[in-house]
Amino acid sequence: MIKKVFKNILFLEIVDGLSLTFKHMFVRAVTEQYPRKKRVLPDTYRGILSLQKYDDGTERCVGCALCEAACPSMAITVVSGEDEKFPQRRFSREYYIDITRCVFCGFCVDACPVDALAMTKVYEFSSYDKNDLLLNKKSLLSLGDTIAKGGGMTPVERKYKFPMEGETNKIESKKEEALILC
Repeated sequence: MIKKVFKNILFLEIVDGLSLTFKHMFVRAVTEQYPRKKRVLPDTYRGILSLQKYDDGTERCVGCALCEAACPSMAITVVSGEDEKFPQRRFSREYYIDITRCVFCGFCVDACPVDALAMTKVYEFSSYDKNDLLLNKKSLLSLGDTIAKGGGMTPVERKYKFPMEGETNKIESKKEEALILC
């Protein structure tokens, strides 16, 4: 009882909160130079989806539509087809993902029996036109190809490939140094 009265009179909760605030006031803020210096993403990061291919170049998707059934936001649409020569062989005739509806949960990746879908580390896919975020089979396969070949260049990397005013392009200057040394 005495403790409760003591806490109410001295407002210890407010003092604890203010001490925490004052402690953080004098800590130097860390600013990341985002477009030029990227964060190191964890291996479990869930970025934009991509369709994968086998090593021989054939697509992995068999058109079973389990990813469509597992998607909680119904962002995936799969239209399957059968090979005329081999009726038992199925494939996805059409494949669409609406990235504006995707919640990046990864359920579709877990549901795929042939590992045709993969979450990439690409997070820079903003657009001024909503229709650019409706990905079809061709764009998903090309995204998978660029990721498989070493990541490719993201749109921001393409934008900043050439230096802005007052900056030097370190890659180009290193190439010029190598040519001079030869």
